[in-house]
Amino acid sequence: MAFDRQFLDELIARNDIVDVVSNYVSLQPRGGSLWGCCPFHSEKTPSFHVLPDKQLCYCFGCKKGGGVINFIMEEENLSFPDAVRFLARRANMPVPEEEHSDESRLRSRILSLNRDAARFYYELLHDKRGEACAEYLNQRRITRRTAVNFGLGASADEWDGLLTAMARKGYSKAELLAAGLVVQGKGGSVYDKFRKRLIFPVIDVRGDVVAFGGRIVDKNDPGAKYMNSPETIIYSKRRVLYGLNLAKKSKRENIILVEGNIDVVMLHQAGFDNACASMGTALTTEQIRLLSRYTKELILCYDNDNAGRIATQKALELLNDTDFSVRVLELPNRIVDGQPVKQDADDFIKNQGPDAFERLLSGSETGMDFRMARLAAGFDLTSDQGRIDYAAAAADLLAELPNAVEREIYTTRAAASAGISPDALKLEVQRSIKRRGYRQRREQEKRDLNVAAQVQPKERAIRYDNLRSAMAEEGVLRLLCTDDSVFGDAPPLREEEFSSPLLGRLFARLWQQRQESGRISLPLLAESFTPDEVSHLSTIVQKPESLKNAPQALRDYIRIIQEEYQKRSGAGLDPLAAATEKYKAQLGHGGKQHG
Repeated sequence: MAFDRQFLDELIARNDIVDVVSNYVSLQPRGGSLWGCCPFHSEKTPSFHVLPDKQLCYCFGCKKGGGVINFIMEEENLSFPDAVRFLARRANMPVPEEEHSDESRLRSRILSLNRDAARFYYELLHDKRGEACAEYLNQRRITRRTAVNFGLGASADEWDGLLTAMARKGYSKAELLAAGLVVQGKGGSVYDKFRKRLIFPVIDVRGDVVAFGGRIVDKNDPGAKYMNSPETIIYSKRRVLYGLNLAKKSKRENIILVEGNIDVVMLHQAGFDNACASMGTALTTEQIRLLSRYTKELILCYDNDNAGRIATQKALELLNDTDFSVRVLELPNRIVDGQPVKQDADDFIKNQGPDAFERLLSGSETGMDFRMARLAAGFDLTSDQGRIDYAAAAADLLAELPNAVEREIYTTRAAASAGISPDALKLEVQRSIKRRGYRQRREQEKRDLNVAAQVQPKERAIRYDNLRSAMAEEGVLRLLCTDDSVFGDAPPLREEEFSSPLLGRLFARLWQQRQESGRISLPLLAESFTPDEVSHLSTIVQKPESLKNAPQALRDYIRIIQEEYQKRSGAGLDPLAAATEKYKAQLGHGGKQHG
């Protein structure tokens, strides 16, 4: 994307990184910078900091960082052009006519296509061809008002209904394929993905239709019960929650997480407009990040079968190190013909009504209550060995609790359920805490002793083949970003002399900035480099570098880089000697043993 440099400079100047980040993170001043809990991963101890003077942010935990554009790209899941437009709207700046990249053009087309497809499905629901879906909604007691609220639609018993309608609007088969709305058969023919299904448009928190879900309405249909859009250029199921676009507007202080789309629809219809669901997958860290914008309290209301309990357990483990207050609502079984039958939120609302669901919400147990109950169910607490094994497992679980009062309460409860003394279990918990601390220290010692592991980039795609040269290359970049006055007018190195292709490209781009405008702008790198690559440069810039002897340090860095380049290229060496030097470099400086 070729935005004008002057426009981008003004955009960055009018979107101060402190102001932007403060909308997502609570920042506190400390040591000349601002600190807060990272929005990109779960943590309770702040490791994310913002440097106002450099207009950079960086997390020492997950190693993500960059300028204001990179921050918005990561936080809002936007491409570079869309992040620029987002910030332009924030700053009330007109976006100049820009040359659209192929990717940007495709994103825009698919968003437009999805909107038109959603309208097509919606209109079909109220057409003769959508009668089966309309009847299904009546059977499920879903009102017309609710259907309109969620934009529900229908797909007909046709192979090319959507394909033909969208072709008339000017969309190509390639665009329909890229949107996941059609499927290509073995013979090359293209046909509609969704047929004879109730359609659920998936709308993100910005109001864009990013995907679709489809449910069969004929119980005799042999096809899969549910069908969802594949991952596309605009849709990642890990980053979207069905119904959150509506739940975020709720006046309720918490958000209810359920399993299915129908559950969300029925809960909203019953007055619980704070419900949403993950998209055919277990709860993810990206979804947790998204939820943290709108609430600090979650209620897990998954199905009361084994799969639902497993999903609840995994979600609780994922939420354990976050600031969320988490409760679990386990729906009771229905008794049908004397036999217990599982039910989901939809079933419960229909059979017991909204008031009964509200009472269940009020009495829902904490996440730790749920985990302790599940743990106890796995042991025979009537036997001595069962109680011994349970005490050991419970101690390990209780040791995870950072709050001493909370740990005391649950330790007493666990001891009572196992028929052992609280003092005995407290002793086991203390032992478990010590073991955890010992393991953590050992792991940290291993990391501290493994120098290669410390300096290697986190992402395998950008790992270093020659650590000696790469460390010097990092030094050059660090000096260029922090004190470019030590450099002359001509570049001291060529891009090909860098052992790391990424570091070479970064140097070339930063030097180009310096030549064009007389200064370095790290936020502008978001245009030409991926978020991971910009984060890596942020990591490099964060490393300490004494500027007292910067000229000498630069000369030493350049010498090492050129020496290693000569070894790699074989300059002045016979072929056998060159091969030997290359093998030594790999063996001692980041070869396969570090990959």
